[in-house]
Amino acid sequence: MASPRNDSAAAGPEQPSRRSVLAAMTAAPFLAVAPMSARPAAAAAAEVLVDTLADRQTIRGFGGMNHTAWINDLTAAQRDTAFGNGTGQLGFSILRIPVHEDRANWSREVATARRAIEHGAVVIASPWNPPANMVETFVRGSQTDARRLRYNMYGAYAQHLNEFYRFMRDNGVNLYAISVQNEPDYAHEWTWWTPAEMVRFLRENAGSIETRVIAPESFQYVKSFSDPILNDSAAWANVDILGAHLYGTQHRDFPYPLYQQRRQGKELWMTEVYHPNSSDSADLWPQALDVGEHIHRALVDGQFQTYVWWYIRRSYGPMREDGQISKRGANMAHFAKFIRPGYVRIDMAPTPQANVFTSAYRGGSRIVIVAINKGTSQVNQQFTLENSSASSVSSWVTDANRNLALQSRMTLPNDTFTGVLPARSVTTFVAE
Repeated sequence: MASPRNDSAAAGPEQPSRRSVLAAMTAAPFLAVAPMSARPAAAAAAEVLVDTLADRQTIRGFGGMNHTAWINDLTAAQRDTAFGNGTGQLGFSILRIPVHEDRANWSREVATARRAIEHGAVVIASPWNPPANMVETFVRGSQTDARRLRYNMYGAYAQHLNEFYRFMRDNGVNLYAISVQNEPDYAHEWTWWTPAEMVRFLRENAGSIETRVIAPESFQYVKSFSDPILNDSAAWANVDILGAHLYGTQHRDFPYPLYQQRRQGKELWMTEVYHPNSSDSADLWPQALDVGEHIHRALVDGQFQTYVWWYIRRSYGPMREDGQISKRGANMAHFAKFIRPGYVRIDMAPTPQANVFTSAYRGGSRIVIVAINKGTSQVNQQFTLENSSASSVSSWVTDANRNLALQSRMTLPNDTFTGVLPARSVTTFVAE
């Protein structure tokens, strides 16, 4: 998003936010252990069937951004909190870093990237600008100093991306993928690209890039930007990951039928967002549940394979400035800690009743269900696992007073269990 982004934290420069709401603060709770019902209650909702053999998309992971030119780097302890998967850790498996236009800044991103990889994460990178000598200014509407890549510099720019890839590789960070441009359609403070320019670069130059290529990373998943890529077979052949951001994107616009028709084994990644805003505390409850619902809709409605936040550590982010997991972070962790890279989303009813959102995933013989109850009353939801060998279920809950609180383990008679979903809560069930 913005360069550098406006937010409510004290560190780093500021710019106007895309959305504005009242700020508020709540305290983060401690871990707790609570009982979970193993029997349906009188008020139980209708049974939800989980078809463990009905595969949808493969999940590649969850994560966030580290941009050391704009805010301070994560500390050693914060790197472990972000990418470790123990108690009090987020379980992130994706780190996104910038491709600085000035190579003197490249080394700034190495330490956190190396630690993320040591925890098993993958690292992706996105450029905001090419080197200054590759850029020209032009008039774009009322903007008289708009920037774009010089047309005779496309080949040199591809080599610039390769040089960053090699630098990181030589410093212990094997980049999983690199983007052509961060938000080419929201570039008031960085480099603009038109869809035609992006298609030309992909056709003529992206084939020389030495790692996987991400494009186009539209700020709002604008299909009119990515449609021309999908419709050009030569350009699409040089793309490995269709990347998108979801700033202000309406839920109805999450599905992408053209991608589903043309995907040809290419992946679909959501590579940046913060939600619902950058002005409120990440501990504001129940607003933080909006993050859980947003992830649910991205994975279920949009069929994205990743969900990557903006700054990992920020007052509105998954990690507070003090290095502790926030309420928004707990919502992310309900997915990230349990749905590991390579797990497959499987079929189940996404909204079994009003204000309840459910999704399911399979990793080997383990089945993971994430259930979000945004209603003001407790729900006792019955789940039946079809084609499963699981014999017991564990669960963790986050609500107004708890973060990832471990519940009592229960048996799974007849492949069925009833999960208690407290009012305004998110619960992860793991059957194995």
